[in-house]
Amino acid sequence: MESFLIKLPWWLVLAAALLRVAHSGSGGLKWVRVNVPQFKVPGENAQLQCDYDLGNDSLYSVKWYKEHEEFYRYVPKSRPPDNSYKVEGVTVDRTKSDSRKVVLLHVDWKTSGLYRCEVSAEAPSFASAQSEARMEVVSLPNEDPTITGMDAQYNIGDEVNLNCTSGQSRPASILHWYINEQQIQKPEALINYPEERHSKGLVTATLGLKFFLNNRHFLGGSMKIKCVASILPVFSDDSETVVHSLPVKDMRQALLLVKNSSSSSIEARTLLTLLTLSIVILPCL
Repeated sequence: MESFLIKLPWWLVLAAALLRVAHSGSGGLKWVRVNVPQFKVPGENAQLQCDYDLGNDSLYSVKWYKEHEEFYRYVPKSRPPDNSYKVEGVTVDRTKSDSRKVVLLHVDWKTSGLYRCEVSAEAPSFASAQSEARMEVVSLPNEDPTITGMDAQYNIGDEVNLNCTSGQSRPASILHWYINEQQIQKPEALINYPEERHSKGLVTATLGLKFFLNNRHFLGGSMKIKCVASILPVFSDDSETVVHSLPVKDMRQALLLVKNSSSSSIEARTLLTLLTLSIVILPCL
């Protein structure tokens, strides 16, 4: 047998070796894709999905990490096939978890983070691939923003000095002022106040508005001043993390109507009705 192999042309031996390598490398583990809830509210459960295409390979293991700490492992040939590990903010429901998904119980603030799924194939390829995505735990405000500081009457030329305060949330609400549906962006008209912190990590934000009244502010004898609150979660600058916008519940706003009742007297009153109210989770690009 040895003499026969030695007498084979070198190019034939090389071609056979390359063919074996190509065959072993083709049709194996192709891709791994993670599907993680982008936003969750404290106390909810979260299902993390790990989809993959093994091709002709056999599964060796699936491992889940929060940041860089492993918290769940699935190895089909082990008994039992799965195991979970203690990581802060992560409680795995093993009865509902398997090689394709992991269910986390009662998420809290510490559950927020970057989640990674790593899939490894059996011999002979020993191929490995991974994918990751970020989940944020947020708390939306239960209250509408409030406008304070208005006077009962104004005259043209008077200074309007108002404050808008959001409901408690985490992260803090982002506040915007509008006059007659036009957003106020001039820095000299806006007053930024420090955030006020409450129990359980909740925060309220306050933004001031200061300007002088003139006739141009009145359309049809009235001026509408609006404060809108929205939520913008904080995401790490990670090029591999894909974040999409997701509306959550509704946008919240407070409305103030300033009415020109005569040539010299201007009446201000707060409208108690809520128009198109919503809290929106904005994308981080």
